[in-house]
Amino acid sequence: MPGPAPKPANIRQRRNKKSGAATLPHPEKSSKKIPELQNPDNRIFHKLTRDWWGRVWESPMAGEYLPTDIDGLARLAILIDNYYKNCGLVGAKETLGEIRLQEARFGLSPVDRSRLQWEVARGEEAEKKRSPKQNAKPHKADPRGILGVVE
Repeated sequence: MPGPAPKPANIRQRRNKKSGAATLPHPEKSSKKIPELQNPDNRIFHKLTRDWWGRVWESPMAGEYLPTDIDGLARLAILIDNYYKNCGLVGAKETLGEIRLQEARFGLSPVDRSRLQWEVARGEEAEKKRSPKQNAKPHKADPRGILGVVE
């Protein structure tokens, strides 16, 4: 496409950027303790539910959660556990719909993070993959270059 290349994301200036926007740190393995998964009915959680709980608390969004959010995430974990245990049974579609609504509250999908104006900071590797390669082969010459004025 003709025209100048777009500016890198870190130098772009946007006037419509809202003051509540946040850049979340790139996820790194931390020694931060994962909250215990609340278990009001002494259930044995499905392995996939326990894995999901760990991934949520290792994600960049975890830094934005307040202690009061743990209760909402625990209720979501129970919904997810019910889905995994009853997958394919009656009510699974309704459970998935409720899971989707609750996940939106906590920014667990790219669309939800965009709505909350959360941007995950990109690591150096991600930036290298996104930036154009310097040693890329040049495009084919324009075939119209042989055209000229005929007298």
